[in-house]
Amino acid sequence: MTDKVFSKPFTQQEAIPEAGIERAVEVLRSGRLHRYNVADGETAEVAQLETAFADYIGQQYCLACASGGYAMHIALKAAGIKHGDKVLTNAFTLAPVPGAINNAGGEPVLVEIDENYLVDLKHLEQMMIEFRAGFFIISHMRGHIADMDAIVKLCDQHQVILIEDCAHTMGAYWNGKRSGTFGRIGCFSTQTYKHLNSGEGGFLTTDDAQIMARAVMHSGSYMLFERHDAAPDVSVFADIKLDTPNYSGRMDNLRAAILRAQLPLLDENCRRWNDRYRALEKVLSSNPRIQLSQRPHKEAFVGSSFQFRIEELNQGQIDDFVQTCAARGVELKWFGGKEPHGFTSRYDSWRYLDNKQHLPNTLHILATTFDLRIPLTFSVDDMIVIGEIISDVASGVF
Repeated sequence: MTDKVFSKPFTQQEAIPEAGIERAVEVLRSGRLHRYNVADGETAEVAQLETAFADYIGQQYCLACASGGYAMHIALKAAGIKHGDKVLTNAFTLAPVPGAINNAGGEPVLVEIDENYLVDLKHLEQMMIEFRAGFFIISHMRGHIADMDAIVKLCDQHQVILIEDCAHTMGAYWNGKRSGTFGRIGCFSTQTYKHLNSGEGGFLTTDDAQIMARAVMHSGSYMLFERHDAAPDVSVFADIKLDTPNYSGRMDNLRAAILRAQLPLLDENCRRWNDRYRALEKVLSSNPRIQLSQRPHKEAFVGSSFQFRIEELNQGQIDDFVQTCAARGVELKWFGGKEPHGFTSRYDSWRYLDNKQHLPNTLHILATTFDLRIPLTFSVDDMIVIGEIISDVASGVF
C-alpha cells in the first residue's frame, strides 16, 4: 500500500526547442506566414519541413497539412474515393478517423479488435469481402501496431487501398520497417499530444506520384506546385492541376518552423517515451488484477501512452477507480463509457454513421480499458509513482 499523491499535470508538454522559437519569431517578424509567401531565392519553411520529413520516413513525397484529420481526408480523395464508397477502419480509434472518411464522402465500416487493441484479421477479411470495400484506414490506435505483413497481404489479395493513420506511431517500426510506409499513403499528426507538437498539423507521405500530385492540388497549391520540393515532377500535374478541387489545408510557415526544430530530436524522444512506458509497465505487471497488452516482438513502438484493463470491475467500481486515481493526481481515461468524454469516445456514440454495426468483442475490451498519457515532462521515477498509485487503487476498489 502507498499513500503517495502525484502532482504534475498530464497535459503539460515540453517546451518548443529554442531553435524553433527563434525561427518562429523570425517568421513572425517577416510577416510571411503563408505557405507560398517567400522572398526571392527563399525556400518556404513548409517546403523545407516536407523534404526533411520525407527523408526521415524514407519516402519520396511529403505534404505538410493543417491537421492529421485533413491529411486522411485528402489521402482518400487523392486515392480516388467516390461518394458512398465503403472505407474500413478499426473500431477502436478516435473520432477524427471516421470523421475524415465522412468528410471524403465515404461510409465507415468498422472492424473488431482483439485483447491487445489490434485489428482482428479474420474480421477484417470478412468485412473486405462482405462490403467489397476499396479502402482500409488502419488506425495504429494508441501506438499499437498489428501484423502489417499480414495486413498488406490481405489488402493486396482483396484489392484494397491501404492508408495508415500513424498519429500515434510516428517514429515506430514493424519488423524493421517504418510505420507509415506499408500502405499506399501514410498520415501523421503533429497535434500537441502527438510526437511532434505544432498545436495542430499533420503530414501525408507516399511514393505514388499521381496521388501526391492530387494531394498537393487538394491542399491549395493554386498553380504554385513547382515550389514543392518533396513532390513529383511538374509534368505529373499536367491534367491533375485542372481536374482537382482546392480544399486549402496545407500547413503554414509558422508551424513548419516550430516543427523543423523538433524533427532531429524525434528518435531520442521516442527512446525517452519508451523508458517511461517500461517503468510503468514493470510496476503494473506485478498486480495480478491488472491486465496488460502483449506487445508483438516485431513491433518497435513509441510508448507515449499506456493502456491496461481491470476485467473484474463493474460500472460503479470503474467510476470509483477513476475518481480515486484522480483524487491522488493520476488522470485516467476510460474507453467504455456510452457517452463521449473529452477526447475519448466509443464507436457507438458516432450516430452519424450510416452502418449501425454491433461489435461485441470491441465493446467487451473497451468496457474495462483505461488509458493515460505519458508526457515527456514526467521522469522515469514519476512513472514508478504513477504505477504504484494505480496498483494501490486497483487493489482497493474490490
